[in-house]
Amino acid sequence: MLKLNELRPAKGSSKKTKRVGRGGGSGWGTTAGFGMNGAKARSGAKNKPYFEGGQLPLTRRLPKRGFNNRFKVYFQIVNVGDIEKTEFDAKEIDVAMLHEKGLVHSTDEPVKILGNGDLTKVLTIKANAFSKTAREKIEKVKGKAEVITGA
Repeated sequence: MLKLNELRPAKGSSKKTKRVGRGGGSGWGTTAGFGMNGAKARSGAKNKPYFEGGQLPLTRRLPKRGFNNRFKVYFQIVNVGDIEKTEFDAKEIDVAMLHEKGLVHSTDEPVKILGNGDLTKVLTIKANAFSKTAREKIEKVKGKAEVITGA
């Protein structure tokens, strides 16, 4: 029977740590693996990850183009036709149900319903935004398009 006091790590799985700066006889004395002088041999020395030793850094070599709007809202889109094809138990559909059925990737990001395809089911759809055609198609079959706030 195995006893706690007999537990040992597997052979070769653990290694002793290298003790640097403990005398010349160890092979890692004097400079302790830091080489001779220079900024990197000094205490507190560190370079930023993008520093390339004085060479023009990659971030400055690459061209800068375009504009990224920090305030743009990116919607997950779902077409009316996709809702028609999917079987829903309830008559009221929200973002969580769309996520459950695999029509959207996340419940945290806003959802926009677009009007591609046809709708025959009478449904109440709750989403962050609706296109004009989607709203028309939902209301044409006596359904409701309810806008919810928050992302």
